[in-house]
Amino acid sequence: MIQTKLKKIKLLLLDVDGILTDGSIMYTSKGEEIKIFNAKDGLGIKLLIKAGIKVGIITGRKSQALTSRCHDLGIDIVFDGIQNKIKALETILKQTKITPEETAFTGDDLPDLPVMKRVGLSITVPDASCHVIDRADMVTAFQGGHGAVRQICEDILKAKNLWKKTMAEFL
Repeated sequence: MIQTKLKKIKLLLLDVDGILTDGSIMYTSKGEEIKIFNAKDGLGIKLLIKAGIKVGIITGRKSQALTSRCHDLGIDIVFDGIQNKIKALETILKQTKITPEETAFTGDDLPDLPVMKRVGLSITVPDASCHVIDRADMVTAFQGGHGAVRQICEDILKAKNLWKKTMAEFL
């Protein structure tokens, strides 16, 4: 069943804290926020985008670090500082003309549940809130900020029979 859902995905949406990062929030002495992102997750995102699968962000926090990371990776669907994630999802679906069934969302905490309930494939990480884990279609083997997004990207590419082509570019 998960393979069938993965095969349909045309849009991967991600929460940030706890998914693209390990959930830690660090500040410099000047009050600037620092986020640590995983390079393997970044490559996975780039591979998905190159394969024609859209990637976007829906997150409750605003951060210059996130803006820079999204720019570096070519993510142009960015909804940050969002209090109502379901409204952001509806806007994204309307703009992209992608259906909820063709959309995957990865989240790890209670504010992510409305979006997870609405999309075709809901994904979380092993250290997510137990309430989120109970309601997710898929739980990654890796924690947020430690390769979870890379696993998701590879799983989508494999389900769509795009992995061999992707790997061929590196061999």
